[in-house]
This record gives sequence, structure tokens and C-alpha cells, in this order.
Amino acid sequence: MKMTVREFRRIARRALARLPEELRPYADECMVLVKRRPSRRLLRELEIPEDEGLYGLYEGPSIGERRHDTIAEEPPRIVLFYEPLVEDCDTPEALEREIHLTVLHEIGHHFGMDEERLTELGYE
Repeated sequence: MKMTVREFRRIARRALARLPEELRPYADECMVLVKRRPSRRLLRELEIPEDEGLYGLYEGPSIGERRHDTIAEEPPRIVLFYEPLVEDCDTPEALEREIHLTVLHEIGHHFGMDEERLTELGYE
């Protein structure tokens, strides 16, 4: 599927708007960024084969790791990787569903959940 970054951002906003009400405050705490694709270095660090792709990434401390007596330099961030998402989705509707699931997955990391727990919950 072909899509401009502008169209991708519009679909991402719709996906974020569909988050459950109780999760929105946590999503609002995070900056949501769009990057072209993950670097090879990042894929190596996360032990993800280059042919698998990565849709999103949570950067920052989890809620449980934050210290309340200090001010964070930067807010936590959820990064969406445009090219892998667009390459793997056939329709704008499929892309919106995948972005929605990816953001839920990354919010799980914001709560301190590991990959195993997110898989158990169906946010893989």
C-alpha cells in the first residue's frame, strides 16, 4: 500500500482517538512520534531480525520506575515506524487497527509490562 506520511499521521490520530477512555491519560503523558523505520542498530539491540520489522517502540521509564521527587527531562515517547506498518498493511483500515494495537502494546510498556505479558494479553 502506498501512503504519504501526512496520511499516515491522520490515520494514527484516528487510532489514538479510539483508545479506551481509561488509557487515554497515559497515552497523553507520552509524546507520539513517527519515524521512517527503526535503525539496524536498534534492531540488533532488541535482537529483532531485519526481515521481521518493528512497528513501534516505547522510550522512557515505566510508571513504576519513575521517581516522583525529580522532574523528567523528556516525557516518555511512543515511536511509530511508518514504513514497516505501511508495508505490512493492505488497507487504511488494517493500518489503523495495527497502529491501535501497536500503541496499546507500547502503553503496556509504559505500565512496565514485558513482552511475555503483552503477548498473554493479546497485544503482540
